[in-house]
Amino acid sequence: MSIFEAIILGLVQGLTEFLPISSSGHLRIVAAFSGWPDPGAAFTAVSQIGTELAVLIYFRKDVWNIISTWCRSLVKKELRRQTDARLGWYIIVGSIPIGVAGLLFEEQIAEPFRDLRLIALTLIGFGVLLGIVDRLTRKHRELTDLNAQRGLVYGLFQMLALIPGVSRSGATVTGGMLLGFKREAAARYAFLLAMPAVFASGVYKLKDIGGDEYAGWVATLVGTVVAFAVGYAVIAWFMRFISTNSFMPFVYYRVALGIVILALVSFGVLRPESGAQVEHTSEVSSTQQEDPEPSPSAEPAPSPEPSPSPSPALAVDPATGQPVDPATGLPLQQDPNTGQYLDPATGLALEQDPVTGQYLDPGTGLPLEPAPAQQDPAQPDTGQAVPGQ
Repeated sequence: MSIFEAIILGLVQGLTEFLPISSSGHLRIVAAFSGWPDPGAAFTAVSQIGTELAVLIYFRKDVWNIISTWCRSLVKKELRRQTDARLGWYIIVGSIPIGVAGLLFEEQIAEPFRDLRLIALTLIGFGVLLGIVDRLTRKHRELTDLNAQRGLVYGLFQMLALIPGVSRSGATVTGGMLLGFKREAAARYAFLLAMPAVFASGVYKLKDIGGDEYAGWVATLVGTVVAFAVGYAVIAWFMRFISTNSFMPFVYYRVALGIVILALVSFGVLRPESGAQVEHTSEVSSTQQEDPEPSPSAEPAPSPEPSPSPSPALAVDPATGQPVDPATGLPLQQDPNTGQYLDPATGLALEQDPVTGQYLDPGTGLPLEPAPAQQDPAQPDTGQAVPGQ
């Protein structure tokens, strides 16, 4: 992966991580549209560390209060009723589903789940679900109303984010609004809940960077830094936006983008696995180049019409530069209109024996005989014959 690709994909990651439009899906789509290979699940997971660092800084007061209160509540019972201490336990409980599912379906996340058709369908399906929930649910709860059961439901919805196109924030916020939480409260908890899973996933995938993955260490580091810088600005804007607006603009965008991708795949503009087979194709090509032996099945089909081009069996007389019959040594002339070779004696078109390849006398149908050798008067007698002219 080039540095330019890493910067572009880092921008995409930072712009889309906190919006309910799927950052992993957009990384896959942008790579396909640009003709780049799939950046891979490892690059996606590691670059999300950058955006989660932005969350950590933006919500640093909340994070510090939750961690410090939860740790102190382990020894002080009177602190266990506080909201911050309970949030610590709910985040732990809510992180279990995505952790288990991520380990169980790691191979599917890396390959089949990254099919562009599946991404398009999830963009549309979960976009419609987000719109319905946003429009129809009664949103009246705050984070103080969170309990263990609701925290687990949050976690189950976050687990769906393993499928590119679903969106971590979109799925978790949808689950929160189904539970009756206000938009801002649902989003705030969704971002806090994402941190353990994203950091754990990113650290776990560090081992894959620089191996068979398309993105190397330098490109991944650049993409992560860019994602952090852009992500911090986006999260600040997003939290202000949802405090007074609905999620419908994101719903319309998801549905439109999904339809466009399905149309492009249907008309053959994009392949479902576009970019994913580049490395494999290169390996196949290099293997074919190393093996110069032609395949038996690759023999060319015979031409339905005789070719007027010279036979590859013809040789050239070094003395005259004219083509000669290799079987007879006779020089042959070629009709400029038909391309057929002519009998040097009669000027008639010659036929070629399909079995022996020899040229036949048009009068007798027998193979042409070499003309009798003639002595070159300008040369001394060497006992060697000169072909007839």
